[in-house]
Amino acid sequence: MALIIGLVTFVVGLLVGIIANKFMGSTSQENQELTNKLDQGEKALDEYKANVAEHLESSAKLLEQMHTTCKDAMLQMAQSTKLLQEATPDDKSAMPFFSQETQDQLAQTIKLRDASAANKKDAEITEAPLDYSGNPSGLFKDETQSVTNPKGEKKELS
Repeated sequence: MALIIGLVTFVVGLLVGIIANKFMGSTSQENQELTNKLDQGEKALDEYKANVAEHLESSAKLLEQMHTTCKDAMLQMAQSTKLLQEATPDDKSAMPFFSQETQDQLAQTIKLRDASAANKKDAEITEAPLDYSGNPSGLFKDETQSVTNPKGEKKELS
């Protein structure tokens, strides 16, 4: 009888072991899958952090270059403004728009125009413009026009 009890105990233990392995094995597999997903997520996060850090570093370099360029441009503009102020006299009459020769020619032209305008007298216009003149001309004359048909017959229009 001891043999039968030992054998039954062995079979019961075997069944309990198989059932326990099934439950524990599936939990272990789930834990392994979750661990793999966690590792992949951590790798992706580390890669993302590296990309962001690289982007921020390149952006900082570009902004530094822009700052340097703007600073150089501002210095150049200040120098150009200073040179322009030195070249431009404070008295505006010292730097006329036209040269003296051109101003003299313009003054002579104005004098000539004024002289010719004074000599001109307003002519009295007593006649109507040619469009309304008393002598008709062209198509609107009070004459009959001759028309030639394709057959060669002539007709008078009135």
